[in-house]
Amino acid sequence: MSAVAGFGGGGLPAISVRQLGRTDYRRTWQDMVEFTARRDQETNDELWCCEHAPVFTLGQAGRPEHLLTDLGIPLVRTDRGGQITYHGPGQGVIYLLLDLNRRRLKVRELVTRIEQAVIDLLARHGVAAERRDGAPGVYVGPAKVAALGLRVRKGCCYHGVSLNVDMDLSPFAAINPCGYAGLPVTQTSQLGIALNLEQATTALAAHLKNQLERER
Repeated sequence: MSAVAGFGGGGLPAISVRQLGRTDYRRTWQDMVEFTARRDQETNDELWCCEHAPVFTLGQAGRPEHLLTDLGIPLVRTDRGGQITYHGPGQGVIYLLLDLNRRRLKVRELVTRIEQAVIDLLARHGVAAERRDGAPGVYVGPAKVAALGLRVRKGCCYHGVSLNVDMDLSPFAAINPCGYAGLPVTQTSQLGIALNLEQATTALAAHLKNQLERER
């Protein structure tokens, strides 16, 4: 893993970006929990960029009936918000480990900034995307291209955002994505964006840093 730090807007420490490659979901989740538990006022904020082997994850208040078909893919009950989603190869996942109090960010504003980072990335490549009230994530037309879920403990957050880049989307048909029956999903490769997974994840991390390090 490599990370680069500095200083962002308003004198706040810049956010370090770590490239983890393909990681086990449970192990990465446990690492986030441990990182958050031991951090203090001097701990740097970080973005962890990775992808996962096929796994369904169900949020803390998620309803298991949103898993419609058993494909033999593991289902992990996790502690983020939101309902059920799918992670798999070809999807970029960025976990945000942030001290929200230090950055004076409320959860609603954080969600807006995460969504805006995805919207800005897609706009850079000529794709118009939008957010929806009451349904966190980013959409292109009727289809969802990015999902997000967070957990906040003692003013610090973890979990984050997933962007579908170039993956097998068929497992999404086995769930009600994010709890919405029949919700279509799409990915950047289908939207004419010629970025591979590493390029897309790196670009999204840059847009997230821009959103999170700027002045309020």
